[in-house]
Amino acid sequence: MPELVAIDLPAGPDFVDVLRRTWDAGDAVLPLDQRMAAPARASLLRALRPSRVVDRQGMTPLRGGKPVEAGDALVMATSGTTGAPKGAILTHDAVRASAEATSAALGVDVARHRWLSCLPLNHVGGMSVVCRSLITGTALQVLPGFDREAVLAASGPEVLVSLVPTTLARVGATAFHTVVLGGSAPPSGLADNVVTTYGLTETGSGVVYDGFALAGVEVSVDPATAEIRLRGPMLLRAYRDDTTPLDDDGWLRTGDAGRLGDDGRLSVEGRLSELIITGGENVWPTAVEQILSSTPGVAEIAIAGRSDPEWGQRVVAWVVPLPGVEPPSLQELRARVRSSLASYAAPRELVIVDHLPKTAIGKVQRGLLPDVASEH
Repeated sequence: MPELVAIDLPAGPDFVDVLRRTWDAGDAVLPLDQRMAAPARASLLRALRPSRVVDRQGMTPLRGGKPVEAGDALVMATSGTTGAPKGAILTHDAVRASAEATSAALGVDVARHRWLSCLPLNHVGGMSVVCRSLITGTALQVLPGFDREAVLAASGPEVLVSLVPTTLARVGATAFHTVVLGGSAPPSGLADNVVTTYGLTETGSGVVYDGFALAGVEVSVDPATAEIRLRGPMLLRAYRDDTTPLDDDGWLRTGDAGRLGDDGRLSVEGRLSELIITGGENVWPTAVEQILSSTPGVAEIAIAGRSDPEWGQRVVAWVVPLPGVEPPSLQELRARVRSSLASYAAPRELVIVDHLPKTAIGKVQRGLLPDVASEH
């Protein structure tokens, strides 16, 4: 039966070569995070049960490996911060559907364009760049990681690149033909050649571009809960533990809240679990962050809720100040929010921090924001 092969190699030509050969042999691939500490790596291998691992020393058989089904291409470890990773299984048909739909939406010209891969390959945003290049025959350059100078050196008017807001802020968009931006809520004032995407590990890549579903993708919003649901040929087959998040009709409940405009454009509000309910009113952290991110003195900002005896939850702002610049006051932040949103969305607490906890692709981990002394 086909096996699951873990690739524990840096991003680059060797990784791509092992990926090709594994697929040619009929096996599936589990890309590993090179930055994982040994205990985390061991835990992931126990949970996802590959039969072999390929690293710099060669190939090593593993005990307890679990076969995959014929047609399975990838197992992508989920990015949850708690519990064992499930591992989303993506078939070759799903990977091809994603590659073809995204390439068509972006107008990729195989004879002229080139993809640049600089995001971690253990995340679907990075791996999907490699997959769509291999499937469509588009030229590809894979960097071992994100390095500003290396990315800019590899840029050009024919280059398409996938970035997240953190990396986009470091290199800008002007040096590329197209920037596909995902990973977290986009900043305001994006250049015309930046395409924002929405998707999950379970969808194999972004499936909504600039608010509109790709060809073959269906989007709905639950009228009772505002939860976004997705359906399409690029969705996962199942999780590695043989469970599935898809209902009997093939819909995936995302855990994100959103709304559909009359024109079919999807607006993503944020994770349902991150909704702040303060005094009975709903506050979405992303909306507040977008308003406050341009505040003078602010390098980065995150919004989340804290328990409050009077309001149920209070809105709290965690701010990383710009070096050598006086950080804004709570009163300034509140005034900015009140000028654009309802007053209840304004933060009631300000916490100054040196950094924000983030995932490898730049998503703020709100559950890990430090509970430290605040500044009012």
